[in-house]
Amino acid sequence: MAERERFRADKIIELKNLVKVFDGITVVDDVNLNIRKGEFVTLLGPSGCGKTTTLRLIAGFEKPNSGKVFIEGIDVTQTPPHLRKVNTVFQRYALFPHLNVFGNVAFGLKLKKIPNGQDKTGKKLFRPYTKAEIQEKVKNALKLVNLEDYEHRYVDSLSGGQQQRVAIARALVNDPEVLLLDEPLSALDLKMRREMQIELKRMHKELGITFVYVTHDQEEALTLSDTVIVMKDGVIQQVGTPKKVYDEPSNAFVANFIGESNILSGVMLEDFKVKFVGEVFKCVDKGFEKNEPVDLVLRPEDIVLHDIKSEKGILKGKVVSSIFKGEHYDMGVLANEYEFSVRSVNGYEIGQEVGLSVAPQDIHIMKKMKIINEFITEIEDGKVNICGADFQAITDGFEIGQRAKAKIEFDKVILHDDEEDGSFGGNISGIVYKGTYYQIIIDTDDDNQVFADTPYEWDMGDRVGISFKPENIKLEPAPIIEEGVDEA
Repeated sequence: MAERERFRADKIIELKNLVKVFDGITVVDDVNLNIRKGEFVTLLGPSGCGKTTTLRLIAGFEKPNSGKVFIEGIDVTQTPPHLRKVNTVFQRYALFPHLNVFGNVAFGLKLKKIPNGQDKTGKKLFRPYTKAEIQEKVKNALKLVNLEDYEHRYVDSLSGGQQQRVAIARALVNDPEVLLLDEPLSALDLKMRREMQIELKRMHKELGITFVYVTHDQEEALTLSDTVIVMKDGVIQQVGTPKKVYDEPSNAFVANFIGESNILSGVMLEDFKVKFVGEVFKCVDKGFEKNEPVDLVLRPEDIVLHDIKSEKGILKGKVVSSIFKGEHYDMGVLANEYEFSVRSVNGYEIGQEVGLSVAPQDIHIMKKMKIINEFITEIEDGKVNICGADFQAITDGFEIGQRAKAKIEFDKVILHDDEEDGSFGGNISGIVYKGTYYQIIIDTDDDNQVFADTPYEWDMGDRVGISFKPENIKLEPAPIIEEGVDEA
């Protein structure tokens, strides 16, 4: 009992090892998550990252292939949606056009039964809400969303923002412990979206209940949330406060997705010292291996420009673009062959030479998601199979049938516009610009991923062909897998 009370005082939702598969594709991949009572939590990520499916698993509209959903410490994995203490506001408002505002908000109350004591045998009794109770609850819900004078209006006469408020009132009128919101503002124009963001923050503060919000809009997530959960390919990439996620992204994907960033490759020389673009900088990070390859993030607003005559700044560069944005200038500065994005209240002319500096605490070091492509394969007669395609390879020293690990460096991957020109194909699922090149992530048809460094610009979703030269496929013996042990 004491353990249950501790749970109730802390977590309201717990997801344990959730997996959801559609048509052989894993859209939610071993998600573990705790959500505290009263939090405003946002699931953030690009289309297809699994955020809406995760929300639907919480709501009960989808059943997981494996894993469990707990609400207030109770396993509700197999509990139908109407018996969970949650209500959902959908992207499409799903209002009833034949009912007025009052009728839409009251609809659920008219179907709901509430406790009404016990009979002589101790069996719980239930009764419907009275008309007076429904009137009072609807009135309070409409007051909360600032629509108290709209009871008799039909929903098709309302603006998009007003219809969204009706949908929210309909969800709140049932007094849920958790309000789930699936991209509720995506259909509104920019001005109305920002107004509704303020309204949602106010409602959350007044109600004190848990909000779980889904969006692909980074600004919306940072504005609304107590906690942001960033997802990609069904996997949680980072959980943290908006400031933590923005200032200290866990990997290049998060850095690239949350706000504008300069993402560079570097080498951690030792604790508090990192080298990138050919220069050594002080930083505040430690705990990396000596000379470990790392990714690092510099936010445009954290780079300081100096007049070249001041001789300030570790780097020297030249302004190659400058756009006035009203409150600041967005500039491109070319330094040591890297074009930095810089945001400053001080503008510089195109072609002007400048010094660049960045404070140690503004250099954010991240472990690389991957440092080389690796594939487990089997040696054939002078060739290996990678991602379903056969490649000639230097197999000296290996026996036919021997398991091997094939390694291909990112810049040795050849990408083709025409898939037929490659040995196998895939779809581009990630792009990170690193100043002098693009790092591309390709999802292959056999559910592998290939990383490629290329000077050429590609688009998300592009279908590409992939090939490797034999001399660039480096082979080494694969670890021996004990019988009965799954390969990682």
